[in-house]
Amino acid sequence: MTTSRDYDAESRDAATHRYTYDFDREVMHPYMIRSFEPLFRKGSMLELGSFKGDFTARLLPYFDDVTCVEASDDALKVARGKLGDGVKLVHATFETVSLPARYDNVVLTHVLEHLDDPVGVLRRVNEEWLTEEGRLFLVVPNANAPSRQIAVHMGLISHNAAVTPAEAEHGHRRTYSLDTLESDVVASGLKVIHRSGIFFKALANFQWDRLMATDIISKAYLDGCYDLGQRYPDLCSSLLLVCERRSTQ
Repeated sequence: MTTSRDYDAESRDAATHRYTYDFDREVMHPYMIRSFEPLFRKGSMLELGSFKGDFTARLLPYFDDVTCVEASDDALKVARGKLGDGVKLVHATFETVSLPARYDNVVLTHVLEHLDDPVGVLRRVNEEWLTEEGRLFLVVPNANAPSRQIAVHMGLISHNAAVTPAEAEHGHRRTYSLDTLESDVVASGLKVIHRSGIFFKALANFQWDRLMATDIISKAYLDGCYDLGQRYPDLCSSLLLVCERRSTQ
């Protein structure tokens, strides 16, 4: 990330689009936790990019020692009000932050696509922040999600991996597919131990928000989309890689 970026501006909602949707908080966040939980390590947790603390709050029942790094001061103030004093909140960029410890779990959800130097930050995770047996839980939006492919065929975006004007306004630098995501992970020195997708998704987030305000979508339907996503990860809303540290010796 560069010093010329305005992280507060990037994190704000706009008139025609939001930074996060109810779908993100009420559907994707619980299913992310469901995907992570069997692979969590006991011990400490570092969240890179806590935004306003909504996902952080879902992580708290699993860890007693939680540290969050967030570049937006506005978002961090909201997170501090939600999370209280039990979480260590650090206002810094990932490129410049100095952390006092290594962590048993590092969580990076819907953040890597925002970074100017994703490989460099992943390298810091590998070389500086993970314990010897620690794990990185890495989630990014999926270029090949059916909702994006439909948008291409509608002429709304040029290709699956395009960065839309709304995404660019919120600081997106790229849109990952499974191959490009794993390429950056491997280039950083991390090793992938688990690959998956989270939630089969054929509708845009704003469409999901409208549906969720009705009785059309049941919990059973949501669970079905989650389960189907395990079978077809490349057709999911988000991609998940769980990674471990490689020795730098």
